[in-house]
Amino acid sequence: MPQDQSMKYGSIKGLEKPVSRLILGMAFLREPNQANPICDAFYENGGNAFDTALIYGQGESDSVLGNWIRDRGIRDELVICGKGAHTPYCEPDQIRDQLQQSLDHLQVDSVDTYMLHRDNDGVPVSEFIDVLNDLYNEGKFKAFGGSNWSVQRIQEANAYAEKNGKQGFSILSNNFSLARMVNPIWKGVISASDPESIEFLKTSGIANLAWSSQARGFFTDRSAPDKVDDEELVNGWYSDDNFERKRRAEILAQEKQVDPINIATAYVLHQPFNSFSLIGSLTVPEVESSLHTLEVTLTENEVAWLNLESDHR
Repeated sequence: MPQDQSMKYGSIKGLEKPVSRLILGMAFLREPNQANPICDAFYENGGNAFDTALIYGQGESDSVLGNWIRDRGIRDELVICGKGAHTPYCEPDQIRDQLQQSLDHLQVDSVDTYMLHRDNDGVPVSEFIDVLNDLYNEGKFKAFGGSNWSVQRIQEANAYAEKNGKQGFSILSNNFSLARMVNPIWKGVISASDPESIEFLKTSGIANLAWSSQARGFFTDRSAPDKVDDEELVNGWYSDDNFERKRRAEILAQEKQVDPINIATAYVLHQPFNSFSLIGSLTVPEVESSLHTLEVTLTENEVAWLNLESDHR
């Protein structure tokens, strides 16, 4: 991996490798001609973590990422964050097959982390923990967790794991951004922006890999009270409070000579818990824009002011 870069790194329990605080999301990268330059730009600037899932293009994102990794010969340098068990296929007896499909597409023997893409609260947490431990013990991944899992279910899962001498969840991947998700943008998704989730993340040490950490473009010129063409953006993020957060991000961005989206992403990285930011770059310039986030330092007062917790900064 290139050494002359300004990428910042964190750690996830169970992994020996450092993990770039920015994680490149592969959800909408399904064609090599688009994905390869983006992955190259991210990697060349120190990014080593990639988020993918079996449901993304029914394996297309896994395959594109796998081909890129094979062609570059850099598997050992990377942190592959895989996901499976998305609704309606979120059953314990379906996890092994789905994981193997992803491994085949990725052309690897194991991923670094694996997350259940959704929860199924009709299934006892013990059944998920048992299956995940079997796969963990077989070396299929080094850490596991859940995406869009509630604090209560994770606590139940980890209590069962501890009681029975098993490995528990060390990762969560719920939405977290400066803009609060007003309505779920997809069925079954969960935000970690509420006080209970934040306190849990602070005390547990579990890492949150924040999806839609940039609020799907809300902090760009795509959003404004009179711009209502993007129904998902409007339904998911439009509120008076969020537009005030955007206004404050614009003020700080001007002062710090970056874009508002960099302030919003920096907010995610300046939390009092183990926080990583998934970025959904669709072009090389978008990767380069997101990297400017790493130049931003926010004080505790600025973080509180951005989140409308204070009138002063």
